[in-house]
Order: sequence, then structure tokens, then C-alpha cells
Amino acid sequence: MLRPWVSDIRPEEFTPSYAGSSTRMDFLLPAHSLVIELKFVRDRTHAKRIGDELIVDIEHYRRHPACSTLWCVVYDPEHLLTNAEGLRSDLEGQRTSKDGELVTKVQVL
Repeated sequence: MLRPWVSDIRPEEFTPSYAGSSTRMDFLLPAHSLVIELKFVRDRTHAKRIGDELIVDIEHYRRHPACSTLWCVVYDPEHLLTNAEGLRSDLEGQRTSKDGELVTKVQVL
């Protein structure tokens, strides 16, 4: 869906290693220093882990040299997240450390 506006979209780019592991970004848009991370809430158990998964992703992406903004899109069609607004407000914002700076936005659909 982004191709008409963004020509360089790299799916499943790896992040630098952090805490002994690396992760794959869903979509990297290097011209915009942007990563789009997609999450699909599968069941109630997974809904409880979404926040933890995103916290780990944020730490990994903050270290990627081509990422200054992270958009997290959480698709929850069955409304299994018990506090979607709390998830958004806890994770959104700017994070700065010696390893880099990252602005995070969260959208729950």
C-alpha cells in the first residue's frame, strides 16, 4: 500500500544484536528513517505479551542506524487487549540513550 509514495521499502531487515539476539523489522523505509512494526493479536494469551514484545522491539530498533522513528501498528480485531489506550500511552514518545534516539508511535486497530 505504501509503494505509490515510497519506492524503497525493505521487508524483514535485521536489527543490530542487543542482549545476545537480533530481530527482524517488518518494514524499513530508509529514506524516512522509519520502521513499521506490525503485530496481530492472535488470542488472549498473546494479547498479554504484546506490550513486552514491543518493548523489546523498541530497544532493538533504537540501535539500528537507519531508524529514528518507529510506527507500531497493533491489529486487534477481536478487542482482546484489555487496555489498548494504556499500551499506546506507555509506549509512545521519544527515547534517548547513549545508543540512540527513537520516536515511537502506536496505533491499535
